[in-house]
Amino acid sequence: MTYFPVLLTVACHIAKNYLAHLLNVKIPLILGVWGGKGQGKTFQTELIFQAMGIVPVIMSAGELESEWAGEPGKLIRERYRTASQVVQNQGKMSCLMINDIDAGLGRFGNTQMTVNNQIVSGTLMNLSDNPTRVSIGQDWRESDITNRVPIIVTGNDFSTLYAPLIRDGRMEKFYWQPTQEDIVNIVHRMYEKDGISRDEVVSIVETFPNQALDFYGALRSRTYDRSISKWVEDIGGVEKLGNKLLRRRKDEELPVFTPPEQTVEALLESGYSLLREQQLIMETKLSKEYMKNMDD
Repeated sequence: MTYFPVLLTVACHIAKNYLAHLLNVKIPLILGVWGGKGQGKTFQTELIFQAMGIVPVIMSAGELESEWAGEPGKLIRERYRTASQVVQNQGKMSCLMINDIDAGLGRFGNTQMTVNNQIVSGTLMNLSDNPTRVSIGQDWRESDITNRVPIIVTGNDFSTLYAPLIRDGRMEKFYWQPTQEDIVNIVHRMYEKDGISRDEVVSIVETFPNQALDFYGALRSRTYDRSISKWVEDIGGVEKLGNKLLRRRKDEELPVFTPPEQTVEALLESGYSLLREQQLIMETKLSKEYMKNMDD
């Protein structure tokens, strides 16, 4: 397995937190992996979880807000304790991971800060300062010690977060901006089962420069469209798709789906199609047609 900088950083952060009681230094509980959209932050973090045998407890930005004040903060503490129980009951390493934290906790322009934003920030700060004492409203017990588990968050712009939360003593930050070499290596891993050589990957990446990593994943996915359309025709067309997929008899088998044979030509064709869609969105800007006074 090729280890990219983000993977080494995540692995080091996890190791440091599990060794915190042996180290005579202050270890930040939270690791913030941030960078441009679609650069594989979450994907690569999950890869290192698999490689290290870690059982993560995962949250999304959508869980950081609620109609009830205090619920997201309580949920974070509950998930943290769940990760701690994985360590205690299963004997496996665990961590709490929050994806796209700035989408739920960041402040953009004139958006209003809610009570839950404040409580979530305060909860994460308190966990960083007291990672072994985590209350979810139960009676106080001196023996109620929670196993320390690392917290990993991903996002695009941490400057929108509450400044005391991201200070160095609480959060270790890692900016992930893959180099050309990183992109080639990662894309080659995506395509290696398709028989695409490294030199061919280099030509694809050079044909579509300045694209996020998820562009090359979408490019590969787009090559399946023609094969899937043919498969739909083989089962009787779009009118019968629902019946065939969901209401067929138990002894009735679906036609075999044959994945397309990947070629550089097919991948390039898909890439140009995606590129046209990107350019169309940027050039058309229909929102200005629908909201003609938006610039006033």
